Amino acid sequence: MVLKGVLILSIYRLTAKQLCLLGLTGLSWVSSASMAATPNQQLKNVHEAAPLASGQKHAKHAKHSLSSRAKSKQIVSETGPAFKATPELMALSQQLSVDNNLPKDWVTSQLLRAKSLSKIKQLVLPASLGMKKNWAAYRERFLGESRIQGGRDFALRNWSSLEKVQAQYQVPWEIVVAIIGVESFYGKNMGHFKTLDVLTSLSMDFPKSHPRAKEREAFFRQELGALLTMMHTTQQQHWFSSFAGAMGLPQFMPSNFQKFAVDLDGDGRIDLNSSEADAIGSVGNYLAKFGWQGGVPTHFELDPNFDKTHLEEMLLPDILPSFTSDQLQKWGLLLSTNAQSHQGRLALVMLENGDDEPTYVLGTENFYTITRYNWSSYYALAVIELAKEIKSSLGR
Repeated sequence: MVLKGVLILSIYRLTAKQLCLLGLTGLSWVSSASMAATPNQQLKNVHEAAPLASGQKHAKHAKHSLSSRAKSKQIVSETGPAFKATPELMALSQQLSVDNNLPKDWVTSQLLRAKSLSKIKQLVLPASLGMKKNWAAYRERFLGESRIQGGRDFALRNWSSLEKVQAQYQVPWEIVVAIIGVESFYGKNMGHFKTLDVLTSLSMDFPKSHPRAKEREAFFRQELGALLTMMHTTQQQHWFSSFAGAMGLPQFMPSNFQKFAVDLDGDGRIDLNSSEADAIGSVGNYLAKFGWQGGVPTHFELDPNFDKTHLEEMLLPDILPSFTSDQLQKWGLLLSTNAQSHQGRLALVMLENGDDEPTYVLGTENFYTITRYNWSSYYALAVIELAKEIKSSLGR
């Protein structure tokens, strides 16, 4: 996730029990703050739509609501002391009022309703130095049978929406489903914090120990302004999110909600919490806006036993596609026939496996586009592989 909206998380400092209590089981190494976009930062491959087969009875359901049990999980929030009318809060209120063309008294009243959440201030700190990433463990976390089966069920009941989005935005349906699966487990883990509390806390008292504290604080103040604008426009006072402020099935930050969310089910309102159709359309629109190219694969497999003489040079651009296939072959990479014929730029992507040998892939422009949702090669490849498994489970 280096673009605004990037937020590296210290997920591995938390136990599995803590992750469940915090509702973080659907998050990755890079937080939802960047899962949602590149401009406020974070943020076309048409396959012939397959018949719905056994899921045909769901084809007309443009909107699917979460169960009451799933919804009830979203309204539990950490409590804390309310913010007071300090000079710092009044200055923030003035800034947000001017920047977002909102009534100052109204902005102040909203900020004074917010609660200070001490818990999330620790969660936004970077992971400890020296902690080794592990692609195999990361992959296992997001490619379990329950997430694959959940994706299959999600696709069957939303097939008409997925067909529509694939045709309109040129984004494969399985990629859209997999992103929602990784982000919120198809709506099961949308976050239980009050978004106003989250963004006010991170705007007023962002941890000074963070290496990019000023940039992060500015980002969250921008998102707080976007949230207040949504609240003022929609008259909806209560929004819920992850500990980083990401909302709904696609885990959009408020600014991304404003820029990329769409009303796919045509009911006259955008609902990313209960309308799976709107979530599907919004993810497709997001990826399209960030440059998804039809007919382009996401990546090419690569034999790890290549000449490492120019490894540092090839890894320098990180996940930004920067090299032609000819350049990479001259540096010792053994490319497949498909990779050799790829006309666009490529990136050598390295994923660590703890103490074992890294995994390498060649990322294309579409691999990079997925990272606009979350600045992480681990995230992108998890989405791609989950998409493949879901598609295979449906026999597509």
